[in-house]
Amino acid sequence: MPTPATPSTPEELFAHSPAGLAVCRAFADLVAEVTGDDVETRTTKTQVAFRRRRGFAFVWPPWAGLRDHVDVPAVVSFVLDREDRSPRVKQVAHPTSSAWTHHVEVHDPDELDDQVAAWVREAYDAAG
Repeated sequence: MPTPATPSTPEELFAHSPAGLAVCRAFADLVAEVTGDDVETRTTKTQVAFRRRRGFAFVWPPWAGLRDHVDVPAVVSFVLDREDRSPRVKQVAHPTSSAWTHHVEVHDPDELDDQVAAWVREAYDAAG
């Protein structure tokens, strides 16, 4: 039995969620606004990753990851060298001694505000 193809674009990844795709596009625009021209974008089977020397920000459909996020169109994540305890952060993973991955549920592109932009900028700088 053939396996489904790995998505190669955000449109394919969010094919079943127009609201998720809207968040994804708005997040990509935000990343472009607050970072340099050295950002690579990669779409995998579970996320759109924004990379410098390493991945620093991600947007993904909730069905591709944590079960806690199934009622939202998209989740954005960013990697900081510290933990941020903002009430907007739904979950924090601590995969290495120097990295904390923060997950923020996004219901609408308007939620991608100055605070999210500051987190993305900090993550970009740390990925340097």
